[in-house]
Amino acid sequence: MEPTRVIISGGGTGGHIFPAISIANALKRMEPECEILFVGATGRMEMEKVPAAGYKIVGLNISGIQRGSIIKNLGLPFKLFGSVRKAMQLISEFKPDVVVGVGGYASGPILYAASLKNIPYLIQEQNSYAGITNKWLGKKAAKVCVAFDGMDQFFPAERILKTGNPVRKDVVDILNKHHAGAELLKLDPLKKTILVTGGSLGAGTLNKSIEKHLPDLLREDVQVIWQTGKFYYKGIAERLGLDYHPNVRILEFLNKMDMAYAAADLMISRAGAGTIAELCLIKKPVILVPSPNVAEDHQTKNAMALVKHNAALLITDRSAEDTLVREALSLLKDKERCKTLAENIGEMALPDADNLIAQQVLNLAGREGLK
Repeated sequence: MEPTRVIISGGGTGGHIFPAISIANALKRMEPECEILFVGATGRMEMEKVPAAGYKIVGLNISGIQRGSIIKNLGLPFKLFGSVRKAMQLISEFKPDVVVGVGGYASGPILYAASLKNIPYLIQEQNSYAGITNKWLGKKAAKVCVAFDGMDQFFPAERILKTGNPVRKDVVDILNKHHAGAELLKLDPLKKTILVTGGSLGAGTLNKSIEKHLPDLLREDVQVIWQTGKFYYKGIAERLGLDYHPNVRILEFLNKMDMAYAAADLMISRAGAGTIAELCLIKKPVILVPSPNVAEDHQTKNAMALVKHNAALLITDRSAEDTLVREALSLLKDKERCKTLAENIGEMALPDADNLIAQQVLNLAGREGLK
């Protein structure tokens, strides 16, 4: 039997790339001979991350809508047309049995090309509120894998499978690592610790909130693991210095995310779907500050899916600078509330998403895979 051939498309941010790689790894575990081609957007981080994970990737010259700039969007229709044409060519050459879209700029053209070529495709919808492209393409999708309830408002109910969002297993492996994590970060394992993360690029509001209220945090002798992100690190480091205080670790990026999760007692984060999937699995109290700069305000909807189950607290981006640190310090002092939030978010965890999605891909290709 010929090996299964799969195209996986999408990227743009770690929230799309790492789940895509997790699905690819699961496919390889189930069928080692499986041939996988990634399709991303030229100039985006997937063009580096995917080859580093051992997979081949081809780039499409595609970008998203630039909000507030008509001039920058003038070339978008031409890019879109060119990307669909190249996607058609890639499908003709690679001859996939199945195409998978995980979100990001490249997903739209390749899934649309798959539909024109009558290739079955699977959509991995990460968010609790589907975007315009996925809603449109979902009408013809062979399967839509989701992470939240109520997604039948966007997709045909008979094609939906609740799998959760794939996560990097090493990142959420925090058992018995609290002391080791604190030691790695040169922190005191006996002091209360907050982890603040705005993703690989960073979150301006989170950074402003922490910087403004550092004196309040230090007054309470609370430690902070502060992941500033690429865009903000240099400015913060220059203003404060990297050795600002023994209780504060200022980092551009966390290479050992599992150790940071293990060392922390409370998480402060944006509400991207991939991050939420990780937070559910580490089972610690969380304050979510949804980004307002995303399509259809989907991060607020992601956060509300947890809040309605009393599994997280939500602070709006608008109010964060004044209220975030105060709420965090208050929560750290409330052991019962922390315990309840941790238990409730843990109940929402879906730990086997990568295998479930990979199995669906193989099913669509007419292969059983591993049960």
